[in-house]
Amino acid sequence: MTPIRFPATDGFELAGTLYGDAAGARAAVLIAPAMGVPQSYYADFARWLAERGHLVLSFDYRGMGASRPPEHARSLRGFEADIHTWAEQDAAGALAWLRAQAPEAAPLHWVGHSLGGQIFGLLPNRELVARAVTVGSGSGYWRENAPKLRRMVWWMWYVLVPLALPLAGYFPGKRLKKVGDLPRGVMAQWRRWCLSPHYMMGEGGAALRRHYAELGTPMLSLSFTDDEFMSQRNIESLHGFYAGAPKAMKRIAPADVGARRIGHFGFFRLQHQPALWTEVDDWLRPSPLI
Repeated sequence: MTPIRFPATDGFELAGTLYGDAAGARAAVLIAPAMGVPQSYYADFARWLAERGHLVLSFDYRGMGASRPPEHARSLRGFEADIHTWAEQDAAGALAWLRAQAPEAAPLHWVGHSLGGQIFGLLPNRELVARAVTVGSGSGYWRENAPKLRRMVWWMWYVLVPLALPLAGYFPGKRLKKVGDLPRGVMAQWRRWCLSPHYMMGEGGAALRRHYAELGTPMLSLSFTDDEFMSQRNIESLHGFYAGAPKAMKRIAPADVGARRIGHFGFFRLQHQPALWTEVDDWLRPSPLI
């Protein structure tokens, strides 16, 4: 486990953590975080993958976690970034850096949690990825959200965010106890996406829809019946964008794996290693995919 710094494609310095031994790695895995979730949340899962022969990189998007510049430690006012920045520059830079560290023969894989699964199609260097796994990744369209969230999230999109962004200059999620601090551009774009029945395609249009549909990377989707954010419809909507990708869709109930709860964040908790993490390791091994 080694803390590292590496450049995004535009040169912005990002913070990451590298797990495992590059010399002996049979594959490399990039973990792309969910919205507002620091890379440290994935440490147990990354360490476990490394123990099984993977070279693993986790990272923080710019403005988040250890990639938040010191001058913006108190406030993200004036910090410029949107979700395209996180995908096309930060995640793409992480992917390129990891490819350079891994043995030439080692395939490179993507594990995206929530937002991390949504943005895979945006990457300009996505062809580097041999196999992809999405965990709890779905469209964020609010009218398709899980019932509990749907009853509350309208307040966030129609009241809280429109007030907070101009007043604070960013989304002060830590103070509001919602998601976490986010750059203004990220939250504004996410709001636009979540208010559209077509999510990111509402803004990206036919060109972006074609771009996603052309992706052919084999993909495993893991979703959970007790996810408090993503409904089955959200999951299906997002993966419908990846129309050209061979997909295995696995929807898991806690009772299926002897658990009381999994939810939107539970997959990465150490307690679920025996029953759930092996799904990812098995998928990433060189064997028939679907």
